[in-house]
Amino acid sequence: MMPRGWLAGALLLLTLGARAAADLDLEVTLEPATRQLEVIAELPVGGRSFAFSLHESLSVREVRAAGLLVAASVAGDRSDAGDGRRSWRIALPAGVDRVRIAYGGTLPATETGRDHRQVRQRLPPMAAAAGSFLSAGSGWYPQPPLALFSYRVRLSLPGEQRAVVAGSLRAERLPRAGADRYAAEFEFTRPTDGIDLMAGPWRVRERLLARAGASPLRLRTYFPPALDAEAGLAEGYLADSARYIERYSALIGAYPYDAFSIVASPLPTGLGMPTLTYLGVDVLRLPFIRATSLGHEVLHNWWGNGVYVDARSGNWSEGLTTFLADYAFSEERSAAAAHALRLAWLRDAAALPASEQPALRDFRSRRHGAEAAVGYGKAAMFFLMLRDRIGDAAFAQALRDFWQTQRFRHAGWDDLRRAFERASGSDLRGVFEQWLGSRQLPVFTVEDAVASRSPSGHRLRLTLRQPSPALAVRLPVEIAGGTHGVTRWVEVTGERSLAEFDLDFLPERIRIDPAARTWRRLQEAELPLILRRWVGALKPRWVVVGGDAAFREAAAAVVGRFFERPAVLLRLADLRAALAAGESVMIVGTPAAVDAALLANGLPQQAQTLGHNATRGSARVWTVEPGPLLLVAASDAAALRSLARPLPHYGGQSWLVFDGEQASDRGLWPAPVPAFTVRGDAPAAHQ
Repeated sequence: MMPRGWLAGALLLLTLGARAAADLDLEVTLEPATRQLEVIAELPVGGRSFAFSLHESLSVREVRAAGLLVAASVAGDRSDAGDGRRSWRIALPAGVDRVRIAYGGTLPATETGRDHRQVRQRLPPMAAAAGSFLSAGSGWYPQPPLALFSYRVRLSLPGEQRAVVAGSLRAERLPRAGADRYAAEFEFTRPTDGIDLMAGPWRVRERLLARAGASPLRLRTYFPPALDAEAGLAEGYLADSARYIERYSALIGAYPYDAFSIVASPLPTGLGMPTLTYLGVDVLRLPFIRATSLGHEVLHNWWGNGVYVDARSGNWSEGLTTFLADYAFSEERSAAAAHALRLAWLRDAAALPASEQPALRDFRSRRHGAEAAVGYGKAAMFFLMLRDRIGDAAFAQALRDFWQTQRFRHAGWDDLRRAFERASGSDLRGVFEQWLGSRQLPVFTVEDAVASRSPSGHRLRLTLRQPSPALAVRLPVEIAGGTHGVTRWVEVTGERSLAEFDLDFLPERIRIDPAARTWRRLQEAELPLILRRWVGALKPRWVVVGGDAAFREAAAAVVGRFFERPAVLLRLADLRAALAAGESVMIVGTPAAVDAALLANGLPQQAQTLGHNATRGSARVWTVEPGPLLLVAASDAAALRSLARPLPHYGGQSWLVFDGEQASDRGLWPAPVPAFTVRGDAPAAHQ
């Protein structure tokens, strides 16, 4: 590992030698303080006319083709309804294969008030001295008439600013005096489908990592001064990035790029792009991010940014990345941590209404909880079930084969299937078709379990049921008796499945999939009430009790951020009717007013439900049966308002204690896996 250092000096030429022309060449001048953007774009065209779109804040200044001025005309107010872009058209002389377009304008201001859900929507190109983000889909550059293209971007900004796009840093000039500007050149020679540009008042740290047979790997952090000044933070991100890159290079294949950067965003983003990740400043400060999310974003350089997703058949990348990063890290911490994550996936899915269960092949990107539960949780569970089926060695070989075959190409679920089939020697078409197409959370129950004597000791005859339409599932069943226990896998193929096992102990109890290794609907006893049930509710309702006008205003802010759909405000007098109708209701209020509302409706008060936690913190959030209800009790308007940003992130919890924005404690209500009694002559019964 080569020594790190602060960037300093004049023009730094980082790569020498001739380079092929890029498909798209951009010369960008950005003034974040005034939000002024000026760009000169050179790109290929085809035919006698070229149509493109730019964000409505940008206008074409001049177009040249073969050295001649060419007229550009507005072809429409917007290229797509409501996307903020305007269409342009250029008529070209014969024989022209490239054009030079100069354009610019004043960008919208960076909207730092957006929450994590809002930044998942299509964003306009935004600029401000505190940070600028020009996303690939925002219309800040003309798209070449190519599905995939290479690019070169030259950047010029005021001296206190830095900027970055995905790719190799070819040259960089740092300001030496107050009036000097910052300049950098990036190049992306691999085929890609978009360019994201980020800028900010960053301090840059760098570490070069030596690689056998390749140029050194450039690791960087782009942090604002206050974040960069936090002791050990930037260095920790650089060291952990190097560790993750080495890990996945060994598992999958060599890291496909020559750089990786961690870039701080003024928005609550969590985005992975080739050669970098763009994470919100507040997120970067969280102590667990380096142990979880950072590895996830590094891995996206293989899955999603190394092998591109063929969206026509669904997005496999997020599920595979979740399985090989988030879940793998949990497995390494402990069996209990991995079990907890599997349960969290199943509980998130069970909290969704049946109509909100999309098929895995329908998942494209995460915009709300239902898509996250399927595209991340269900997909990761699918890969777990696949590994359980074909074994660790075949699974690992399939990953390497898939990478070598598909890197820098678009690939779909069928390409993945073929890689796993080659590695395992198995026909997996039926497995993939079922789990990609099914919208079901299958429910498995024990219809009967009968023990009898056998020459080897004891025989268990087990009958399992599932509703129609039945899925084909390898279902683990735990068989216990006395101090003995064993797990057997049952091939469940129909609505009613029979299995027999010879055992050397007397079986007494059966538990279905107690380790949660199968995609299924958890039984009611396994389902503690969690906040996710309310987050994604189809018709959420809320009631505010106690407090003054400022408190009620804060309550509305919390509700607006928490629910994924608009919530209807009810009167307290309407609570009983709403609960009787099965509505998802949240009560928000001061502690005394919440207790009074619970008492008036015959429901347990805080102390009865939360115990010693009932008086802790500045705010408490918990679910309660009967009802069911979600309660939020805050000491005052400030304590309540502080929940608006963090609360939606805790959908997998049953209760929380907050001190300001910090969740100082949290947990789940007990939810044991139910056992079924093995009988002689009596029917099977719950125990």
